[in-house]
Amino acid sequence: MAYRHNQSFFLVLLVTLSLTSSYVIQAEARHLLEVTMPEIPKPELPHLPEIPTLPKPEFPEIPKPELPTLPKPQFPEIPKPELPTFPKPELPALPKLELPAIPNLEFPTLPKPEIPQVPKKP
Repeated sequence: MAYRHNQSFFLVLLVTLSLTSSYVIQAEARHLLEVTMPEIPKPELPHLPEIPTLPKPEFPEIPKPELPTLPKPQFPEIPKPELPTFPKPELPALPKLELPAIPNLEFPTLPKPEIPQVPKKP
């Protein structure tokens, strides 16, 4: 039971360190903007010798191999199948149905609704 306050202590320590470290970073960045760097002369590179060009190698031409031609196979002609024609079925004519007459409905005439007028302000 002696270590029950260590957790809160570590939390306070973490918050304190994070707040102080952000201030230091801002201050260092400000110093970097103000500091001027001295100019350093560029070193001269020594002259490199030219590399001689090599001639391109010439390869001998290889003749293309020729494949022997095979005779084309001859297939016998297959006769086209002919389907027999079926007689069309004769259906009897359907009797024409008579639809019953629909009576005309009379709708009652409704009076036109009147919108009340809004009273005017004096």
